[in-house]
Formats: sequence, C-alpha cells, structure tokens
Amino acid sequence: MAAKPGAAERSPRSPRRRLLIVEDDRELARMLAGLFAEQGYAVDLAPDGQRGLHLALTGGHDVMIIDRGLPDADGVELLRRLRGRAVTVPALVLTAFGAVADRVAGLDAGAEDYLVKPFEIDELLARVRALHRRHLDEAWLLPLGAGWLDAEARAVRLPSGESVPLSGQECRLLRALAIRPRQVHTRAALRQRVFDGARTESIVDTYVYYLRGKLGQDVVRTVRGVGYRVGEL
Repeated sequence: MAAKPGAAERSPRSPRRRLLIVEDDRELARMLAGLFAEQGYAVDLAPDGQRGLHLALTGGHDVMIIDRGLPDADGVELLRRLRGRAVTVPALVLTAFGAVADRVAGLDAGAEDYLVKPFEIDELLARVRALHRRHLDEAWLLPLGAGWLDAEARAVRLPSGESVPLSGQECRLLRALAIRPRQVHTRAALRQRVFDGARTESIVDTYVYYLRGKLGQDVVRTVRGVGYRVGEL
C-alpha cells in the first residue's frame, strides 16, 4: 500500500455514511477505520466472520469491506450467507489471492468489487466511493440528516417518527438531491432531470418552497449563485 492515509483526498464529513469492515488483521483494520473516519464514514469493525455476520444483519450499512481470509470463515462464504439473507449492501472483497478463479468466486458470491492485497489507498477509497454512489442511485430509502426519504412511499420519515407525505414531483426533486448529498445542483440540471426540461425557469424554486413548507427551511440548502443541495431535517 504505497500511499499514506494523509495523502488521500479529504471529503466533507457525512456521518450518515456507514461502513462495515470485516478484517482480522487488527493493525490493518484500525488503519482502515481511521482512514475512512477521516473521509466521513461511521465505521464498524468486525474481527471475524461471526461478528461480521451479526453486524451486517443489524447495522444498516452503506458499504461493506470483507477480507477473504478470516479466521473462522471464508469471506466469500460470509458474503454468500449475507446475500442468502437478503442483505444487498454493496461489498468489496479484499484478498491476498489474485487468480482469476478467486476473483470470479467472489463476484459469483455477490461481491460488487474485488481488490487484491497489497493495494493503493487511493484506489480503495475510490472504489468504496463508487460503490456508495451506486448504492444511493438504486436506493429507495435515503438519509436526510436524522430523518429519511422513503421514495417508494413518497414520504419523509421525521426523527419524531412522523411521516410527511410528498407529491410525486416533490419526491423526485428531493431524491435527486439526496442521492448526491454533498453535490451542489444547478437549477438548470434539476429542471432537466426532475421536471423533464420544463421551460418555466422558476419551477425548481417553486418546489423547493413547497418542500421547505412541509419539512422546514433546512431540508434544502441554497448555494448562492449556483443552485441547491440537500440539507437536514
């Protein structure tokens, strides 16, 4: 691993991103946990397959990193068990084995990606970011601060437990913002993506006004001169 953690590009903190690392090498696990914590992840560590299974079934993670050579189980077998229990969190398998057959076994077990040790830190970070983006693109339940957007139900679940219903357009706009929580979206891009290129230039501002009326002023943040990004409830 050529790059040091300090050499990696820093990203804004977002404690809602949750990462599970299943790795029996304690030194490597601690290093990775610190690295991803700096990148804004809330990290859970599991030193073996049994603990990894428990955390993966109960933790609500966004991405998993699973070492193949665990002391009590093969990481590929752990992943196979998780997929069999309907855990669909995207997973990257770390392994010391670089043979094609080993990579195929991991991918066939349900891994989205496979990385051979030793690896470059920047490459690992980039691959995990890609998995997280893919997860958000496909997810129907998206974090909004302490609450959640349930895009399938067209509603926002507030921290109090209350559910606030949204119209179809309100939901589409909030989801477009929530799947890229640190990105600033221009009005033109949102008008094209959410409102099918509507000619009314104020349509994005109008629906942001509706969302703020239902959910509070901070749910969508204005970036002056640029556009909007998702805020918090």
